[in-house]
Amino acid sequence: MRLIWGFFLGILILSCDSGRSNRNPFLQEIGFRFDLNLNLPLYSPLTNTGNAVYVNNAGVGTRGAFVINTGFNQFRVFEASCPNHAPNSCSTTELNGQTAICPCEDYEYSLFTGQFLNRPDTGERFYDMLEYRATFSGNVVTISN
Repeated sequence: MRLIWGFFLGILILSCDSGRSNRNPFLQEIGFRFDLNLNLPLYSPLTNTGNAVYVNNAGVGTRGAFVINTGFNQFRVFEASCPNHAPNSCSTTELNGQTAICPCEDYEYSLFTGQFLNRPDTGERFYDMLEYRATFSGNVVTISN
């Protein structure tokens, strides 16, 4: 019996995290909560699948957030600051349909998945967009971190 417990304890110890992380060094994860009422004209585009809006209210993320309706009352929210360099004067990505484009290097990101679409083949490490939580209730989308 001790041999079995020792075996499981050994497996548990070996499976622990070694401290490596996928944490993006350029973006802070800021705590916030913001409600988007879809009855308001500013957020009414979110009532249709595939539409996205830019939320640039104080306290929402680092540089604001993009919210997209992905269908079936599901919403995804991503940080508007480009995840592949430190925030600066040109690092706020711009909404272009269903993609976000960083004006610094013309990096493109999908708002459906947050993936970096035109990743350079330089061997460097690149990051996808930082995603926040979204919940839908009634006609209100609550975004938070």
